[in-house]
Amino acid sequence: MKFIQRLGYYLGGFSIGLIVLAFFLNGKKVSCDYGPKARVLKNINSKQLNYTSSHIADSTLINHVLKFGKVNFSESNPRKEPCGTYNIEGLYNADNVILTIENCDSIATIKNVKIEK
Repeated sequence: MKFIQRLGYYLGGFSIGLIVLAFFLNGKKVSCDYGPKARVLKNINSKQLNYTSSHIADSTLINHVLKFGKVNFSESNPRKEPCGTYNIEGLYNADNVILTIENCDSIATIKNVKIEK
């Protein structure tokens, strides 16, 4: 079998596979969160958020930081019992925002919101 024929069979099978994948994954919320930061943010975003009564902040600010922020593992304590704590840093309207979140099994509680101008 010549190289051109093998290449044709390969590209034909590859294109059929892409079409099948596009058909099955069309409209589904599929994500590739393999990094530790992305997994922590996805885990927190999938839970119910509770606010402590002393820290009331704009929910838009908190949602923006939880979506686009970065987890600072050097300031976090993920192995704390019974719930790990995470510091999530992000920008919102040119302000540095630092959220301290206690991540339990079914609930994530925002313990502190620090806004630096």
